[in-house]
Order: sequence, then structure tokens, then C-alpha cells
Amino acid sequence: MAIVCILQNGITIQYNAEGAQFIDIPEKIALASLFMGLAAVVDFLDGFVARLFSATSEMGKQLDSLADVVSFGVAPSMIIYQFLRMSFAREESGIEVSYLWLAPAFIIAAAGAYRLARFNIDTNQQYGFKGVPIPAAGLLIASFPLIYWHSANETITALLFNKWFLYTVIAVVSWLMISKLPLMAMKFKNLSVKDNLSKIILIVFSIVAILLLQWLAVPVIFIGYIILSLLFKNE
Repeated sequence: MAIVCILQNGITIQYNAEGAQFIDIPEKIALASLFMGLAAVVDFLDGFVARLFSATSEMGKQLDSLADVVSFGVAPSMIIYQFLRMSFAREESGIEVSYLWLAPAFIIAAAGAYRLARFNIDTNQQYGFKGVPIPAAGLLIASFPLIYWHSANETITALLFNKWFLYTVIAVVSWLMISKLPLMAMKFKNLSVKDNLSKIILIVFSIVAILLLQWLAVPVIFIGYIILSLLFKNE
């Protein structure tokens, strides 16, 4: 459903007397973010439900990863694709931009698939991850339409239409997924504050960020997650 919303986002391009292009993004594109958020909730609960009904299996593990590739790999790639398209559309003759300039958006999906395949064959990532988990990367990009639609800060909205910023996002997010950076998993080993300090700090930080920044909190929390993981990598 997220992909349907991205494909049928209602983006319109208009011309004035001077030939300048204006791009309107209706709220419908933000519905994709909603469906991706729901996918994240399901992704969080599926393991719990499987264990509750004693229905865990290797088949379920692979299906879970395939679902993650679509929800947090393909859908985010298509969001970046649309933002890139709108970025070029603001330039002269940008409507006719070559697909080669837009195709890099799908590097995110490829990197996410690689990340999941490596995770599936690695048995040492129960309480920590090697590289950014694909749901975290996907939700970061899912926040872009919401930030654009709800932010009154012109600098931020202009940044989302800057193709070089978008290419940087593609490169950095893809690298973070395929990297072997030691990152925390949000699973508590026990009830000890000392053993779970980084997770507690991240939760408190996230709540404060959401209250102060609304949707802009998502990329801030993403950055905080990486920093805290590296600071507490031996936890």
C-alpha cells in the first residue's frame, strides 16, 4: 500500500507565463509513510506472535526478510526516486531527466537486501547489529514526506529537494546498512540499568526529540542511535 501511494502521489507540475515550474505535493504521498510505519509495528510484533503460538521456523525467518526488503528497501527507494524526480523537475528541462540520474535511488533497496541476507546467516546479532538495521534506514526515509508536508522551515524543505543532498542520503544510508559498525539492538538483556544504559538514554532522548521536533525528530533519533551505539559499543 505504501508503494501504491508513492506511485499515485498526485504530484502536479505547472507552468506560469515565464515557463517556471511549480511542484505541488499533495498530502497523499505522506500516506506511504503511514503504511511503512504500520509495517514497522508488524515487523516488531511478528516474532513475538510467532513465539507465542510456537510457530517459529526458517520459512518464517525468510518471509520476514522478504517483507522487510519491500517495506523498508523498495518503498524508501521509491520515495527517494520521487524526491529526486521533483528536484530535477525544478531545473530547466528537468522533466526530461535521464533515468540514469534517478536509478541510484534503488541502491538503498539493494543495500538493504544485502544487509538482510548477511543478517540471516549470522548467528551473533541477537543483542547487537553489524550495520544499521533496514527498518531503521527505511523509517528514516519514510519521514521525509512527513517532514516536507508538516515543516514550516523553508531551509529544511528546500534541502529535501536538493539532489545532492538526496544522493548523499543514498550513499550514507546504503553504506551504513552494509557496514559492520557495532550498533545496539533494542532488546534488554536484563533489568539492570547499567547493562542497558545506552537503550535507556536513547528512549529518553527520543521522547524529548519527538516533543520538541515532531517529525523532524526521526532523523535526529537516527543519528542519536548511531552515536550512542558507537559510544556504548562494549555494553
